[in-house]
Amino acid sequence: MTFSMKHAAAAAVIGLAAFSTSAWAGIEDYEFQLVQPEIKQGNAAEIDVRLIDKRSGKTVPDAVIFAQRVDMAPDGMEMMAMPIEALPSTEPGIYRFKAEISMAGGWRLSLGAKVQGETGTVNSKLVFKAVP
Repeated sequence: MTFSMKHAAAAAVIGLAAFSTSAWAGIEDYEFQLVQPEIKQGNAAEIDVRLIDKRSGKTVPDAVIFAQRVDMAPDGMEMMAMPIEALPSTEPGIYRFKAEISMAGGWRLSLGAKVQGETGTVNSKLVFKAVP
């Protein structure tokens, strides 16, 4: 009887350990992705990104984006940063921005966000190409 109880207890501990490692995400399980890799340049260019839970592939709504910057670092002009502002979302998990993308070339969108229920910050540096 004690032999089977030991096995049952061991199985319960193993099951609990497996559940606890897969049930909670870490901040590294989230990433921003560009909706479009090319953006039409202009004074009010729109840049859309999605926040993805990499474990499920699903978008994550209601993140709090507290840092945003757009610059030309991919073309060696990191100091060329332009104004950027958040726009209302059109669908859950999609985050939209309007920026002054003054010239064609390589641009970088840097974001910092908090995901509800998680500790830490999702930091992303997304490179896109501005086209005329």
